[in-house]
Amino acid sequence: MSSISITLPESLHKAASELAKQDQISISQFISVALAEKISALMTENYLKKRAKNAPTTEEFEKLLEKVPDIEPEEYDKF
Repeated sequence: MSSISITLPESLHKAASELAKQDQISISQFISVALAEKISALMTENYLKKRAKNAPTTEEFEKLLEKVPDIEPEEYDKF
C-alpha cells in the first residue's frame, strides 16, 4: 500500500469523517472507496466513448434490423 498526504477543505473533511463513522470504517477507507468509485466511473466513461466510435450509423443499424425476421418471440421471451 502507498500513503499520500492531502489537504482538504474543513467542510469536506467533516462530511467524509461523518460518513465514514456512519459506515463504521476509517476515513482512509472511506476516501479509498470514494476514489475507487470515481476511477471506475471515469474508466467506464472512456470505455463507452471508445465503443461508441465503432458503433454503426443509423442507416447501417436500420439495414441490420431489416435482416431480423418478423416473427413472434418464443413464449419465454415475452414479458
